[in-house]
Amino acid sequence: MSTPTITTTTRYAGLAGRTVLITGGATGIGASLVAHFAAQGCKVGFIDLAQEAGAELAAALAAAAQAPVFVRADLTDTPALQAAIARIRAQLGPITVLVNNAANDQRHSADSVTPESWDAAIAVNLKHQFFAAQAVVGDMHAAGGGSIINFGSVSWMLKMGGMPVYTTAKAAVQGLTRSLARDFGPWRVRVNTLVPGWVMTERQQRLWFTESSRQDIARGQCIDGLMMPEHIAPMALFLASDDSAMCTAQDFIVDGGWT
Repeated sequence: MSTPTITTTTRYAGLAGRTVLITGGATGIGASLVAHFAAQGCKVGFIDLAQEAGAELAAALAAAAQAPVFVRADLTDTPALQAAIARIRAQLGPITVLVNNAANDQRHSADSVTPESWDAAIAVNLKHQFFAAQAVVGDMHAAGGGSIINFGSVSWMLKMGGMPVYTTAKAAVQGLTRSLARDFGPWRVRVNTLVPGWVMTERQQRLWFTESSRQDIARGQCIDGLMMPEHIAPMALFLASDDSAMCTAQDFIVDGGWT
């Protein structure tokens, strides 16, 4: 695996040494997040089901000031998620930054949805974000503050079809963010939603990107050009840093002006 691209030159001195937990960190946007936080001197723990990709990323970044720690776990299995978080805490210390990145935007038609597929999609796109936040907020309370970054999506804002359970879950993330921001605010824990546009990860390009979609992007975005993972990670760094100390219950959209 090649090391993810890092383009930002911004250094957040206060991030160095902080323990950061990233869900779904083995590939795509998640891998870029792991690399960017590691480059800031953070102690990064990341959870993913993809064993090979996660191990390769951890090895590729082993020379960082703080080598990232990868734990394989199924995020839709809440006890397994909780155990993985406990393992990362034991290795890296109290977690004061949580980046809830994991998701699965598998396309599906409304008539193909079953009760089982509905529950599975909600589990990977929404449920784990709540239980990860629940598992780390005690660390943040004890530390006098922290940052939780939930990942949303522009898909429901753009009224995209073809994945109704995914778009439902991603719309709900913003409600989760606002309610947790109120509940956790007295402890100086910030909760925000980072909302990416269509990011051209390897998976997106392999499965769904076509010349027609390239034309849609050109028409929709105010700034023409493909969104890449390295366009998203710098916003996460800002939201994790003390520079965003009074930013909470907000949506931070990085989509080239599409919405």
